[in-house]
Amino acid sequence: MKKRPSKEEYYLNIAKEVARRSTCFRRRIGAIIIRDDQIIATGYVGAPRKTKDSFEHGFCLRDKQNIPHGQRYELCRSVHAEQNAIINAARAGVSLLNGHMYIYGEDPREGKLIDAFPCFICKKMIINAGLDQVICSTRYGKIKAFKIVDWIREWQKKDIIDDTHQYGARFKEAKKQRQDRGYLR
Repeated sequence: MKKRPSKEEYYLNIAKEVARRSTCFRRRIGAIIIRDDQIIATGYVGAPRKTKDSFEHGFCLRDKQNIPHGQRYELCRSVHAEQNAIINAARAGVSLLNGHMYIYGEDPREGKLIDAFPCFICKKMIINAGLDQVICSTRYGKIKAFKIVDWIREWQKKDIIDDTHQYGARFKEAKKQRQDRGYLR
């Protein structure tokens, strides 16, 4: 007998299909927002509406400038999948309050899964949109769920750069160096 996928697997598979529309050379990400067990919005990594994407230009602007992953997002042509899902809900006049976001991600160059965790900008938007939970695919083919209230509590106690699931280790080292130099107390 065939095993029925869990709701998390089901929604992440839909997010995977949405990700196929991505127009980024570096990442293929899809996001869907669910409320009351219904899909209310989708988004993928892509250029703003009616503008040329990286595929149409034939290159990644951040690759040309040797910008590492996780840095200088303002120099990217694309809007993140999470942002596009939130924007698409707004365009349709749909409330996201108490919804759940599912995010699937992979590296199209290597064909490997990635940890599809939101960046700082997306996390701030997710918090302000009133979502309750974010469920992400991981590089190991597993599922990682985040409760938004936990992000809020963590950021109330510590600085956002201490975030443990995105940039924590890199920023902790930089913070320690600034403390050692006397820049921080």
